Amino acid sequence: MNYQQALAYINQISSFRSTTTLGLSRIQQLLKKMGNPQKQLKCIHIAGTNGKGSACAMLQNILTQSGYKTALYTSPHLIKYNERYQIDGICISDEKFAQEVDFVKKYYTQMIDEGFETPTLFEFLTAICFHYFAQQSVDIVLLETGLGGLSDATNVIEKPLLCLIMSIGMDHMEFLGDTIEKIAEEKAGIIKQNCAVALYPQKNLVYNKIADICKQKQSPLYDLQHNVKTKILLQNLEKTIFSVSTKYFHYDMVNLSLLGDYQIQNCITVLIACHVLKQYGLHITKQSILSGIEKTNWPGRMEVIQHNPIVILDGAHNIDGIIMLSRSIKKYFKHKKITLLIGVLRDKEYQKMIDNILPMVDTVILTEPMSNRKLNIEKLEKITLCFHKKVLKNVHIKEAYQTALSVTAKKDVLLCCGSLYMIGEIKATQI
Repeated sequence: MNYQQALAYINQISSFRSTTTLGLSRIQQLLKKMGNPQKQLKCIHIAGTNGKGSACAMLQNILTQSGYKTALYTSPHLIKYNERYQIDGICISDEKFAQEVDFVKKYYTQMIDEGFETPTLFEFLTAICFHYFAQQSVDIVLLETGLGGLSDATNVIEKPLLCLIMSIGMDHMEFLGDTIEKIAEEKAGIIKQNCAVALYPQKNLVYNKIADICKQKQSPLYDLQHNVKTKILLQNLEKTIFSVSTKYFHYDMVNLSLLGDYQIQNCITVLIACHVLKQYGLHITKQSILSGIEKTNWPGRMEVIQHNPIVILDGAHNIDGIIMLSRSIKKYFKHKKITLLIGVLRDKEYQKMIDNILPMVDTVILTEPMSNRKLNIEKLEKITLCFHKKVLKNVHIKEAYQTALSVTAKKDVLLCCGSLYMIGEIKATQI
């Protein structure tokens, strides 16, 4: 099987009618047939609504700087499936990816032939992750959940080194629950008995739910709810430098390349994760932590891809992400006119997203993400009309992007957000 054949096969899986039954039985059966490669791996398990990818990127750099052969499994990808499988920042090759698809296909087909429920595409891709990383004899796997936690395919691991839970908000309510407490309980499903938990600062309802679960499972909780002192020393479009002091650690000068106020808090949560990992025997120095953070970039998240005009790609695709993005726009671009290119999915809280971002912009270009979950452009247009902005539209992302560029003055800003599918399509035009 070559790379194009592998992609064709994966697309065939994704075109099947996906099961809506949550649970781990399918991935467990598939991995059992493959010899349970996940049992060979030491994993750090990461869940949350926002910030997972940024935290993974920082931790990957820190652990690689510390001398560990560090694997990262993340989703979704922006341009190629290969992005989901990284070792020390290097994506799986096309050849190796095709080999892995061919390998897992054999057991996937066996399951179907034997009458088992068909694994989902994400379960198939997760099986690749465990087999590939086990074959490559990595030291540590950073394992990002795809959806939720308790019933997520990644939750087959039995004893993670650490559970890291990032910001939790309202998203994927049709699967995870319609209240913040239900979503928090689902995300906290990655917590195992006697396993340390590092926690991003949360709303009280969320914090209390997770603290209760940690108590029930006798899992030590390291949180940042109180007594965190942060001072921003420098903040511009190149970097942020800040100092931070907590009951666990103190850093005089952290040089963060990721942009956005929210990345400061993501970074501090990564610092507490490093503190816990050191307590559990990993050799991580302050120098490797600071160096790893400084070297981190995470494509498609408050990413500046050009100047004159400034073009920013941000994968904010839910209400919490849009709120955090809005705060950053106020800080960085207070006196500039903003053109917004936006396309969203219909299963998101798109009305709230529009309500938060549109008051800050001058011109709006609407488009549609390349997904069967896309929100129809006419429906999106209707909810923008009450803001009395100049609105243009084009269902084709590349054409919409060119239109957005053409109507943005060189001294101003083009902001692209609303869907990672859309961001990936724009990034593909830059190659």
